[in-house]
Amino acid sequence: MWRRVASVSHLFSHSKSTKFNQGASTFKIWETFTSESEIPTPSKGSPFITFVLGGPGSGKGTQCAKIVEAFGFTHVSAGDLLRREIASGSAYGSVILSTIREGKIVPSQVTVELIQKEMESNDNYKFLIDGFPRSEENRKAFEQTIGAEPDVVLFFDCPEQEMVKRVLNRNQGRVDDNIDTIKKRLEIFDELNWPVINYYSQRGKLHKINAVGTVDEIFEKVRPIFAPLSK
Repeated sequence: MWRRVASVSHLFSHSKSTKFNQGASTFKIWETFTSESEIPTPSKGSPFITFVLGGPGSGKGTQCAKIVEAFGFTHVSAGDLLRREIASGSAYGSVILSTIREGKIVPSQVTVELIQKEMESNDNYKFLIDGFPRSEENRKAFEQTIGAEPDVVLFFDCPEQEMVKRVLNRNQGRVDDNIDTIKKRLEIFDELNWPVINYYSQRGKLHKINAVGTVDEIFEKVRPIFAPLSK
């Protein structure tokens, strides 16, 4: 089990050494990722991390639920963690709320430490990090704090019109589910997320998924990526 963190005492400070950092020297970075046989086998001695990327409304959360059910991952949604912090009424929650309403990205260290806390409080060692990193700054902050790179990076590629339609139709009462904020989020995604996607593509870790179709049709494109984990 990962070491439990009692609280995030100072979200804007650098993290202390953790089990992730202690295991960083033995964490193997997989440079190539071109076939199922090359997917690294998860080990309970280090986390198996999958980043799940895509614009708002690309279906990341829905597909994460399918992956959890089929392959036993723990789903860690960056957006849900931020909304939970907002609901807590903390001072950081107020800052996060203002940032989200403006369609901007929450400071990297805030999100990374919330993710770290969630991972370390979980018995599992296979994680889907949903909606993060959203910028190169996010990516670097995660790797420096956690002490590891992702094993797999999923990118759900979806046309802008389809994403806008999905977000407006889901009507979940979220502060960022309105047309003006959605447009800002898409602009920021185009500006900041593509360097992250390109970085992991060059690292041989990226799996681009056509995110148009039914939930089951899209999942059938995802399933082969994780199939070796069932063996």
